[in-house]
Amino acid sequence: MKRTHIILLIFLAVVMAVIILMMGDYSSYANFEQAAKAPDKEFHVAGELIKEKGMDYNPQQNADVFSFYFRDRDGYERKVVANTDKPQDFELANEIVLIGKMNGDVFYAEGIQTKCPSKYTDAEIAIKEGE
Repeated sequence: MKRTHIILLIFLAVVMAVIILMMGDYSSYANFEQAAKAPDKEFHVAGELIKEKGMDYNPQQNADVFSFYFRDRDGYERKVVANTDKPQDFELANEIVLIGKMNGDVFYAEGIQTKCPSKYTDAEIAIKEGE
């Protein structure tokens, strides 16, 4: 094997190792209990808004902060303080993903992703597929 081939293989191995390490664990999905065990680590927590407990949002006072109660996929409930503006149609979302860290019993979200309900009903989809 030529010397250049060996150097190229070593270079590729190093590049692949760096890529694997970078993809490794920037953030991962968890529930609130798992996030509480690693307060310095950022997690994605998926679940739903607890509408009965309401929200605290006053855009005139501070549009970049609002709080609400959230239930993760495993049924754990926590107060969430979001350090971002309230997403449009937040209350209508089927599923919400919070990105942030636990601090005590409160989850501090730096980002929020919402999965909104489809604007089409099943009947409308069937009609469109038949066209």
